[in-house]
Amino acid sequence: MITISQLNIYPIKSCRGVSLQSAQLEERGLQYDRRWMLVDGQQRFLTQREWPRMALIAVEIKSDHLRVSAPAMPPLSVPIRSVGNQHQLVNVWADHVLAADVGDDAGGWFSEFLGLPCRLVHMPDTAERVATRKGVSSQVSFADAYPLLLISEASLAELNSRLDEPLPMKRFRPNLVVRGCTPYEEDTWNKIVAGGVTLHVVKPCTRCVIPTIDPDTGIKSKEPTRTLATYRARDGKVMFGQNVIHEGMGRLCVGEEGKIVK
Repeated sequence: MITISQLNIYPIKSCRGVSLQSAQLEERGLQYDRRWMLVDGQQRFLTQREWPRMALIAVEIKSDHLRVSAPAMPPLSVPIRSVGNQHQLVNVWADHVLAADVGDDAGGWFSEFLGLPCRLVHMPDTAERVATRKGVSSQVSFADAYPLLLISEASLAELNSRLDEPLPMKRFRPNLVVRGCTPYEEDTWNKIVAGGVTLHVVKPCTRCVIPTIDPDTGIKSKEPTRTLATYRARDGKVMFGQNVIHEGMGRLCVGEEGKIVK
């Protein structure tokens, strides 16, 4: 058995996350997780990989809107329910996904803060984007590839024991954080049953440069990628955390126990 110790969502892709005590697991993943995304003039998604300043954009979930804030900017209100009538196809990696433009006010706000023309789009419930791995499938939001990312506290503690300065879990942007296992034990798991839902552990997470960006400053460094590359590399790629596809819907809570199937 393991225990869920953190639940995190990232309503706007590549912007700051929101920590929750409980979260509804819906068809595409945790409710509100990466249902909004910034796109450039070619309808291609924007990410901290190229625009680390996105790390400074904070999001709060209110009853009927998102409250978005950033340094030296007035707060922005974004309706939770899609009200845009300008539907278009946007690009997330190789996928072309239906999205609704949120409007000029949001587009202007993000364009001013990032210093480039961009638009905020929302994924409607009618959009089709499927994640499939190991014989299981699920709809997925604007996340890179899979509905959920899981990391254990033990794995981060082991990594931090190798670093000169320990890093917080938020550097790695997980949805689910668990305790009660040994470092990297999640690499061996097949399934987790929690909250009446089966979570299929399907693929190690290949890490990009985002964990090297300080979420408090937006400044890049060489860690933790440099250290992870010395012992967590496979085929030239650094692995940390596990991608998860869920089967069914339910509610997950911090403090809830999950049963491991290897």
